[in-house]
Amino acid sequence: MVCFYKIKVGAKPLTNILDGNLKSKNMKNRTIYFLYSLLALFVLACDPLEDRMNMGSAITAEELKISATPLIVNGKKSNKVILVNNSPVLSSWNFGVGVTQKMTDTVLMVATGQSQILFTGRNADGTTITKSLTVDIDELTFEVPLEWGFLTGGSEKTWVWDTDKPAVWGNGGYKGNFGPAWWTLQESDINGQAANEGVGAKMIFYLNNAELHKVKSNGSIEKGSYKFEMDKQVILEDGTVWAKGKLTTKGVTVLCGKSPDEGGIPVYEYDILVLNGSEMMLSYAPPGTKDWAAAYFWAFKVQ
Repeated sequence: MVCFYKIKVGAKPLTNILDGNLKSKNMKNRTIYFLYSLLALFVLACDPLEDRMNMGSAITAEELKISATPLIVNGKKSNKVILVNNSPVLSSWNFGVGVTQKMTDTVLMVATGQSQILFTGRNADGTTITKSLTVDIDELTFEVPLEWGFLTGGSEKTWVWDTDKPAVWGNGGYKGNFGPAWWTLQESDINGQAANEGVGAKMIFYLNNAELHKVKSNGSIEKGSYKFEMDKQVILEDGTVWAKGKLTTKGVTVLCGKSPDEGGIPVYEYDILVLNGSEMMLSYAPPGTKDWAAAYFWAFKVQ
């Protein structure tokens, strides 16, 4: 939209001033230049803002300027990878065992060999584009939490209810017990709490993409992902460690992953009490639970 204005100086039309009153050619040229500039300002003032802003167009995956480069240590490609996005899109990097939304970041890989890093970008118009990058890791130069190996065996590992324990699920004292102690259930009791998640059910933890598959006894599969937060420990008053870290799942729970004291809501965050190459004991307590109040425990073992 353009607005037109009739500009007057004093009582005379502007054209009369230009034609009659201005005797100097140079003065006339300068005045005309000034008036055109003034007219341009009026036009800009009337144009809608969105017409003047250049928002840029959406780019394609082929136009992405992204990179994933292993940090070189002593001539070898280490397991720290530098991610860089120099494109006008929002970032989401899935590096297999985690996700970051930073434009640039340094992430820790947990396995040697080739790994895929999936980049998802969001354009200003809301459309998304994806591109996969391959990185080669020569060695695990930087320390990797042992739990990745314990849980997946370096590739994938299947876990089932630990029937060698006195009970596989139930409650006990928060920060007091290290397994089901009060209300205790056997594997054969689990279907009464979570259909098809007792005898014959299993969980498969994959290293690649940190995938978790819950395979029920009827053959159905629920898929999601998981992550470790080994810096989130639970320390007792005497300084001893009750929980060594947290296991968080997304899109799927562990077998019978529910909180009976909260209406049976699904549980996605678990304290890790024990995790080695053959056993896993998890626990959950509702937020605000006091010492020795009710927490729930899950006992698993490698199949």
